Amino acid sequence: MTTITIPFDTLAFVKELESAGIPQAHAEAQAKALTTVMRQVDARVDDLAAKRDKQNEEKFDTLSDRNEQHVKGRLDGLATRQELDFKLATVEANLKRDIKELDTKMETRLKELEVNLKRDMKEIELRMVIKLGAMFLAAFGLLRLWPIPVQYVPQTPATQEMRLPTPPPAPPASPSPR
Repeated sequence: MTTITIPFDTLAFVKELESAGIPQAHAEAQAKALTTVMRQVDARVDDLAAKRDKQNEEKFDTLSDRNEQHVKGRLDGLATRQELDFKLATVEANLKRDIKELDTKMETRLKELEVNLKRDMKEIELRMVIKLGAMFLAAFGLLRLWPIPVQYVPQTPATQEMRLPTPPPAPPASPSPR
């Protein structure tokens, strides 16, 4: 089973959102939500791969059982050792051919699943970018409808003169002993 992991740096994602003006709590919530979605997609892919592996194993078991039953039925009717060897070689060749066919089919299916997964991940990423853009546009639209109130405080003319307190007078100099 091939597991595809997509690296995602949540700290960098949060910092990027914060630098775009998103509050830290919102940025962390978005990073957490995106991480959850990515984990769910990863779990779904693992479930699909496990299901496919189980189906292939069941097919292989069915083929093996069918060939085994066929061999047992034919062995009862074989008269000589030479016929037995020939039939056994035929069955072995058939089994090898069937195994190669299954292997080829599995490889093809794995490649198809990988391509589909990549396509789906790109689709999910595009949807997330569109949704994030829509959220930004909605936030900016709301700011235009209800702007943040700003209180204007006019400057007051200086009506008083500000003076520093005068320092106390210095004590008289005492005669220095010589």
